[in-house]
Amino acid sequence: GLPGMRGVDHVGITVPDIEQATAFFVDVLGCELLYEREPPKDDSPRDRLGVPAGSRIQAVRFLRCANGANVELFEFYSPDQREDFPRPSDFGIQHLAVYVDDLDAAVEHLRRHGVKLMSDPNPLPGPEAGEGNRFIYARTPWGLTVELISYPTPMAYEQHIDARRWRPGSIG
Repeated sequence: GLPGMRGVDHVGITVPDIEQATAFFVDVLGCELLYEREPPKDDSPRDRLGVPAGSRIQAVRFLRCANGANVELFEFYSPDQREDFPRPSDFGIQHLAVYVDDLDAAVEHLRRHGVKLMSDPNPLPGPEAGEGNRFIYARTPWGLTVELISYPTPMAYEQHIDARRWRPGSIG
């Protein structure tokens, strides 16, 4: 494995409108805005990230989301930028999953905030199955898929191996 790896520090997400995305992550999900970073004034994004010539980072914000990975929001300009957010079937990161203690309360909270829910809550399948273990997908205003997940009881796979998946609030 990767020497010294301790876990996922943050996930970077490019958004079309940094104000809208910040409002969603702070007001709807409850993340905390930690800081805003001054965008580079040179071509370093092109050198560091391999983006097309003429691309510019317009804004960067860093958020803490409770006891999980942090989120770094980017607003980019690029001459060949797609207007729509990648679909879950496209290559790349498919969705952001957020663990919640009470899925029903979280779903109702999203409804009150006008967030598009993709279905009703569903039981977690196969190796994740367990009494009350459920999930639901939702879409942010700009099209990012967000999963709410809750697994209050042991998952089926735990009967077969000693290793456990990490979850917010757990140690080790």
